[in-house]
Amino acid sequence: MNSLIKLELTRALRNRKFLFFSVIYPSVLFLIIAGNADSTTKVPGSTLALPTYMMVSMASFGALTAVLMGNSERIAKEREGGWVRQLRLTTLPGRGYVLAKTASAAVVSLPSIVIVFAVAAVVKDVRLEAWQWPALTGAIWAGSLVFAALGVALGYLASGDAVRPITMITYFGLSMLGGLWMPTTTFPGWLQDIAEWLPTHAYAALGQAIEQSRAPHVQDLVVLVVSFALFAGGAAWLYRKDTLKA
Repeated sequence: MNSLIKLELTRALRNRKFLFFSVIYPSVLFLIIAGNADSTTKVPGSTLALPTYMMVSMASFGALTAVLMGNSERIAKEREGGWVRQLRLTTLPGRGYVLAKTASAAVVSLPSIVIVFAVAAVVKDVRLEAWQWPALTGAIWAGSLVFAALGVALGYLASGDAVRPITMITYFGLSMLGGLWMPTTTFPGWLQDIAEWLPTHAYAALGQAIEQSRAPHVQDLVVLVVSFALFAGGAAWLYRKDTLKA
């Protein structure tokens, strides 16, 4: 399985388009959204400055891009092309392919988080306590596993041609409605009520809790745990179904 993980990492790092959208694009988007805002520009309904708030949102968005977009389409195309069927003829355990995909996507998501943090600190002068930087990195990186499981599920749900529009709708829907592109406090009240139950909103809220030196809300933790259970369970069921069909 280690050999497969190395292969997946090599393929991901050679994909310039994937690296741009998962590593560079979130930092560019952060600079566009933060604009001329500084530490005096507060997010409505929050004690955080806009650059500090959006730093976590864009780091979360970058990790989401890496694990969701990086998994779903590749898995669907490899199933369709027969690569997954070929791997089943080897000694690789059934779960090894899924674990290799998840591990490679998680490794690629780390640079996107770190680069957003670096850009925020250097360009927008975001300052946090020393312990908050590694805590933020760990929370966002670990939380991305929720969406890695979703990516695997989508990859086994649809064919190579159908998976892209399904993934894009899911990706943009979760990003926008979950408040990764703009604070949910700017949404209408009814839309804020919906956003609070989305995993992307809970995901970003973990980092924002660390920035404010407080414990995360129980509701956010519950949403993430339940979402992971649903996505991972769905991925496992679809994987078994795909294996029986083969």
